[in-house]
Amino acid sequence: MPEARTPAQIEADIVRRREQLAETLDEIGVRMHPRTIIGDAKARVASTVDHTAGRAFAAVNRCVTDVQAGLRHEDGAPRFERVVPVALLAVGLVGLLVVSARRRRG
Repeated sequence: MPEARTPAQIEADIVRRREQLAETLDEIGVRMHPRTIIGDAKARVASTVDHTAGRAFAAVNRCVTDVQAGLRHEDGAPRFERVVPVALLAVGLVGLLVVSARRRRG
């Protein structure tokens, strides 16, 4: 059989539970505040963007390294049989972009 509690013990228990409930309600209020929700959402988006940008940078860096490796011999000398066509392609693309931009203006 449980021990009988005194009115003072019951009152102290009620006060303690009210304080716990007040803390819980304060915490819920902070979590549900629009600024907190917006801040959490911004943090998640920033984290996702940072992660995605990091992965994209790594992929681009890997691609550039592969292209550079394909344009050079093992000793570091350029492979002209590959460099010249790439350079001509780049010049042709730039020329097409310039012609296209001039046609849009005129």
